Amino acid sequence: MRTRVVRLGGYLLLWAYAAAALIPLAIMLLDSLRPNREVLSHPLALPSTLDFSSYSTAWTQASFGTYAQNSALVTIGAVALDVVVSLPAAYVLGRYQFRGSGTLIAFFLAGLMLPVRLGIVPIFYLLGSLGLTDSRLGLILIYAASGIPFSIFIMSAFFRTLPRELEEAARIDGAGDFRIFARVMVPLVKPAIATVVVFRFVPLWNDFFFPLVLLRTTDRYTLPVGLTQFFGEFQTNWSALFAGLVIATVPLIVLFLIATKQIVQGLTAGMGR
Repeated sequence: MRTRVVRLGGYLLLWAYAAAALIPLAIMLLDSLRPNREVLSHPLALPSTLDFSSYSTAWTQASFGTYAQNSALVTIGAVALDVVVSLPAAYVLGRYQFRGSGTLIAFFLAGLMLPVRLGIVPIFYLLGSLGLTDSRLGLILIYAASGIPFSIFIMSAFFRTLPRELEEAARIDGAGDFRIFARVMVPLVKPAIATVVVFRFVPLWNDFFFPLVLLRTTDRYTLPVGLTQFFGEFQTNWSALFAGLVIATVPLIVLFLIATKQIVQGLTAGMGR
């Protein structure tokens, strides 16, 4: 009986947390379907009629199509570069023992403790010396470099859980180190790769700080910075702002729905070993 009560209490807490997380999203969606005057007069009311003009305003007049392309280019490029660089490093650190391997692991783990925003001044001057200020390529490089410690930490832990017999069998069949890595090991760590992709994609997609500091040209703004274009000195188009927020949120929801199974496998990998 007591176990049932505890389980029921846990379910209630989880549902309450889910409701607390979903209510703001529901308000955002409903207010994006209402004219601005209705949002200002009754912000929490249901829409009297469905008005999709705010999405057209956000996508065309507010250049959200351009901002979405910039966000997609920067985020996908940074995550892809992060994974491509981190994957072989994680494989070596997770599968091989050599002199200095412990120091290298500690070096990468130290990167998890240092917020990259603390180095914004030297980063700004470094990108300026390379001619990458006000550049999407500069953002991609900064984002990719800042995510390497986390990616190596996750994927190297997953590589360690794979049995040694897999490599031995591949070597007996005549496979070299690179072929073992590419054909045998990488397919087995897809859950870890999916975990890294999602956990890196979300903060980069939502990042406001670096695009605000490093970008100067409006046509290169990402979605978080582009949202500020709705705020005026005397009036704000709240309906179009909520429409922009919906546009910025939908890719994250789709990504989570697609990768949920892989994320769970990646986070729980090794627990039963």
